[in-house]
Amino acid sequence: MKKQITDSVYYVGVDDKTIDLFESQYKVPNGVSYNSYVIRDEKTAVMDTVDPRAGEQWLLNLEEVLEGQAPDYLIVSHLEPDHAGNIGRLAEKYPQMKLVGNPKTFAMLPQFFGTDLTGRCVTVKEGDTLSLGAHTLTFVMAPMVHWPEVMTAYESKEKILFSADGFGKFGALDTEEDWTDEARRYYINIVGKYGAQVQALLKKAAGLDIAMICPLHGPVLKENLGFYLEKYRIWSSYEPEESGVVIAYASIHGNTAKAAKELARMLEERTEAPVKVYDLARADMPAVVAEAFRYDRLVLAAASYDGGVFPCMEDFLHHLKAKTYRNRRVALLENGTWAPSAARTMRSILDEMKDLTVCEPVVTIRSAMKDADREAMEALAEAVLS
Repeated sequence: MKKQITDSVYYVGVDDKTIDLFESQYKVPNGVSYNSYVIRDEKTAVMDTVDPRAGEQWLLNLEEVLEGQAPDYLIVSHLEPDHAGNIGRLAEKYPQMKLVGNPKTFAMLPQFFGTDLTGRCVTVKEGDTLSLGAHTLTFVMAPMVHWPEVMTAYESKEKILFSADGFGKFGALDTEEDWTDEARRYYINIVGKYGAQVQALLKKAAGLDIAMICPLHGPVLKENLGFYLEKYRIWSSYEPEESGVVIAYASIHGNTAKAAKELARMLEERTEAPVKVYDLARADMPAVVAEAFRYDRLVLAAASYDGGVFPCMEDFLHHLKAKTYRNRRVALLENGTWAPSAARTMRSILDEMKDLTVCEPVVTIRSAMKDADREAMEALAEAVLS
């Protein structure tokens, strides 16, 4: 059954609920959608393809909408394989179809596909237009959001922004779940490093009359667009979304975990803001990274290990650094039996980041928390919330 977005724009994407790890690293318990669209007019444009995993169903969806006609154009907004995985196949199936991309698109395309596209490439740059008849696409470049060749397209008749990976989320379209949590986890972990580039794209989008956003993952956004734009403004500027404390702990035998949970209790006595506790050895790392960006305060509690810090904490900190973690208040709690080293190691990684306030005191637990440690932990709780 055809899925119409408007009278002339169709959805031909596919839900993938068999995938366990998106990009071989992000858990997707509710799957993911690979979105592709078709604009039918005097000329027909296909807006991106899908992952090879979903190629057969996508071609069936596409053929149903095309009704025996060949597409005139394939718009290539992003060359990552989950969107570009069927470009070669479609180009061979419709040899008269032209491919529309920017110079970086066509420089990178041969690295993925060996199909001869001589004479079939339409190269566009910022502000160029493509008329399909009543519909006109204007191309808006979005380099490093989150690959160098990314571009978006604005269709002026329907007022649709085809936003590439922007405004996407994890989760198949038939999943009923809040947009924000999975969009945040998607954005922070995949696009989060490139906040300045996202800010540049948002400035361009502010000059467009947008009634609908069609991303390459997740639902089409039709209502309350200001909400989604504001989330992207916050995320891309590395501001906290709300006040709250994330306690991320790395515990070997459970003693550091007990101290972290006791600190959480102390914090809960002092604030009505959320206090969330995560075991880095077991929690979904990208989800904890996203939560650290959501709130304005972070407590790192870790055991010393091999003269450094327990590995899952080190991994967590490197994830934060890679995604440009900043503008937060951070507190440190370490555990060590004979030569505590966790705080020193954590601090050395934090020092490589910008605009962080590290609280004093740094609390050291010797093997297991004791009554004598409570005064220092109470002081740390006060410092976190100050």
